[in-house]
Amino acid sequence: MKQMIKIIRKVDIEKQYEEVLLLEMDYELASLYVAMNEKNKNEMDKSKKRLIEIQEELNGLHAYA
Repeated sequence: MKQMIKIIRKVDIEKQYEEVLLLEMDYELASLYVAMNEKNKNEMDKSKKRLIEIQEELNGLHAYA
């Protein structure tokens, strides 16, 4: 029974983490949009790099699903 509770808690934590990552992805996409409109290459590169990191983290979470 204790193991079942641990598994459920872990799933809940992972789901919350995924939701945070999705919110962060939305923010980075908005930042990228602004940077593109301003033609700010440094900010575009920063946003793209973070978006790739977020994608890799999300893929890692889904690999165990």
